[in-house]
Amino acid sequence: MSAIRLLVLGAVRQHGRAHGYQVRNDLEYWGAHEWSNAKPGSIYHALKQMAKQGLLHAHDIAPSTAGGPPRTEYEMTEAGTAEYFKLLRDSLSQYDRKVDELSAAIGFIVDLPREEAVALLKERVRGLEEWRESVTEYYTPADGPEQLGHIGEIMNMWVNAADTGADWTRGLIERIEGGAYVFA
Repeated sequence: MSAIRLLVLGAVRQHGRAHGYQVRNDLEYWGAHEWSNAKPGSIYHALKQMAKQGLLHAHDIAPSTAGGPPRTEYEMTEAGTAEYFKLLRDSLSQYDRKVDELSAAIGFIVDLPREEAVALLKERVRGLEEWRESVTEYYTPADGPEQLGHIGEIMNMWVNAADTGADWTRGLIERIEGGAYVFA
């Protein structure tokens, strides 16, 4: 999954109906072009592809004032809503998501009920802990990376990534359970 699908579906969902320029502006305002592949070309491509896939309904609403194609507004279909929530849930719960996918999911986390968001994040922590445990079957962090030569540095990086990811996620869970943010 690329973050662009979740970002575009989420932006359209927030508007109810939106044209490509609105979606692009939202993603740029959120800074998504800095931390994801949400560039103008990929946004418009995603809109058209998801319309072809039946996730969005395309409405041609007005002729172009510049002589180009008519302005198109996009609206979520039932299948699009299902895909949006699947992508959101997967990105929050799976430990091995890329940073841009997790970032996009955190941006839309409040679209879920609070309890569900917490449960998904706890699943992510469990996955990170299991990943760390699988790495430490071959590498003991206390012995240092030298035990495996320079390859030990990769293992060291993985252990630190698992620890940092789990710590950050536990902190987010604590804030959410403490009442932070307004959820669906």
